[in-house]
Formats: sequence, C-alpha cells, structure tokens
Amino acid sequence: MLLVAPATYVHENKLTGTTLTTDYKNWSALLAPFRSADNTRAVMEVVVTVVPIVVLWVVLWALLNVGTVLSYIVFLILLVPAGGLMVRLFILQHDCGHGSMFKSKVVNGWVGRFLGVFTFTPYDYWRRLHANHHATSGDLDRRGMGDIDTLTVAEYTAKSTAGKLVYRLYRHPLVMFGLGPAYMFLLRHRIPVGAMKEGLAGWTSTLATNAGIVVMALVLIKFAGLGAFLLIQLPIVVLGASIGVWLFYVQHQYEDTYWDTRPDWSRENGALQGSSYYDLPKPIMWITGYIGIHHVHHLSSRIPFYKLPKVIKAYPELKDIGRLKFWESLRCVRLALWDENAKKLISFRDARRLQFASA
Repeated sequence: MLLVAPATYVHENKLTGTTLTTDYKNWSALLAPFRSADNTRAVMEVVVTVVPIVVLWVVLWALLNVGTVLSYIVFLILLVPAGGLMVRLFILQHDCGHGSMFKSKVVNGWVGRFLGVFTFTPYDYWRRLHANHHATSGDLDRRGMGDIDTLTVAEYTAKSTAGKLVYRLYRHPLVMFGLGPAYMFLLRHRIPVGAMKEGLAGWTSTLATNAGIVVMALVLIKFAGLGAFLLIQLPIVVLGASIGVWLFYVQHQYEDTYWDTRPDWSRENGALQGSSYYDLPKPIMWITGYIGIHHVHHLSSRIPFYKLPKVIKAYPELKDIGRLKFWESLRCVRLALWDENAKKLISFRDARRLQFASA
C-alpha cells in the first residue's frame, strides 16, 4: 500500500486544458475546478436521501405491526440500510458545515441545522469541533479536537495502571464502535461539553437541536406510537452512529497514518498521508456519501461530496495513497498507540514487545 504522494508529476487537467507540474503541496490549484456547489444537484441529493429513509421507516413500522417471526427478521435486516442512509444524511449535514452543499452560506446553515435534528447532532457546535479537526489533523501537539483520542507509546507507558485501563477500555471495539457512538449521539450531544468558553453559540445550537428532537419525537409518537419510535428511530440513529464512527476511525487510524510535531507537521501531509482512501464497493460508497475518499476531502473540504469520485477519476494517482480495502481495514481495530520512532500506529501487544526489548 503506497502511502506517500508522488514528489512531483506532470498532469494534463482536462477541465481547464492546461498541463500542470506540481507536488503535493500545490493541490489547491489542481482541485480548484471541483470546488463549486451546485444547488440543483444538492436538492436532488437531499431528495434521494430523505425519500428512501421515509419509505424505509414506513416499511419498518408496517413490519412491526405484522408481528410475525418473518416480519421481525426482515425488520432487523432493513435496519442496516436505514442506518446507512442515516450516515448519508449526516454527510449532507457535514457538507453544509463545510459550505460545500449549497452556494448560499445561509442556506447551508439552516439546512444543516434542520438535518441535525434527525441525526441528533447540534449543527453549529459540531461544525466548530469539526473545523478544529481539519485544522489540526495529524498534529501531535494539538490532539483531542474532534478526533479519536490517541496516545503515543511513551504517554501510555507513563500512565498509572488505572489510566492505562481507562484508555484500553476506550479503545476496545465494543466501546469504540458500540457504546461510544450511542453515548455520543444520544447523550453527549445533548450537552455542549467544553463550549462555555466559546460563548452562547454552542449552548444555543445544542438546546435548539434538543428542542427539535423533542418535537420530532412527539410527532412520530403521535402518529406511529412510542414503541415505533423506540424500536425504529433510535436504533437507526445508533446504527448510523456506529457506522459513522467506524468510517471516521479507518479514515485516520490505520498503521501508516501520519502524526508529527510542529514545526515538522504540515496540513498537506496531514491530509494526504494522514487520511485514507477507503476503497469500498460503489453502492456502499454512495450510501456513505463518498466520505471514504477522505484524503481528497481533507485536501479541499469545499469540494462537494458527490464530486469526490470525479477528483479520483481526474487524478488516478490518488487511488494509491492511503488505500484501504474492507478486509484490510479490519486489521486497524487492534491499533491503539502511536510509535514516534517507527512513525506508525501499533497495537498494545506490539508496545509490550517494544518495552520488553528495551528492558
């Protein structure tokens, strides 16, 4: 798996008809033609996401009312694509946060806030955290801003027994991809943790979203019943949260990812070498909003999600940077610590071997 971008190359830009000689620090010029929102396409993407979710919700409700063993089995199966569509709904909100969904900043803001009610995510509060993530990705000196907490081997070794246990529990798959996402989207997003120093914006965003969730819940309960809300809406949100956290995990938590300290850290390295290209089957790429083309997204977050495949097509060399297939990505689960000497993520077992070797 090639993880370092070509130093320089010559490429004919078919969109502009020009030939560019560049290195990976000059991607801004290369990607400029893709950084434009299309209102018509944006509306279409909202429709083709929302309509299937509504249809699936009604089908799931009908299956619950049938009440047979077969209907329950089909119900459980259909929860999976429903959760996938919730991820896609979140990507629409995500692009609004980057200002890449609609041309108007105002429209992006209000659409993002509206979608946040259904994704259980306070839009303005989340947008600030996510902007910090983009600004600091791969920077060891500025960790903890919208990222998955990652310790270096030295930091983990220096912790107490209790501290090590807490970190190991945090990185355990059942917590990372199960309890953690449920806690984050159902509970933690209800209170803007750490937002007080930012003024009232975080609280306003969170409380307004909470109020919207209450209204949405009351409407669903009124027309479908409390049982349907608890057995359909909440599982869809939780499942979508777990899928979303998994995607975010493999986008940055793979063996040869990038972390560095300043002044050696650079945003370009953080984007190209610290963000993966999660090469999944096309239907899954579509339902997850092509967010697997994550290195391109970090290079230029103003590119609408539906144009990310066009970038890969125009610059095929990007396919070989940080590329992960699904089965390869499963090996990322065991990675938990950054080895500053080897410049890669390693497992707890690997860290113990290093400790024994040094002893």
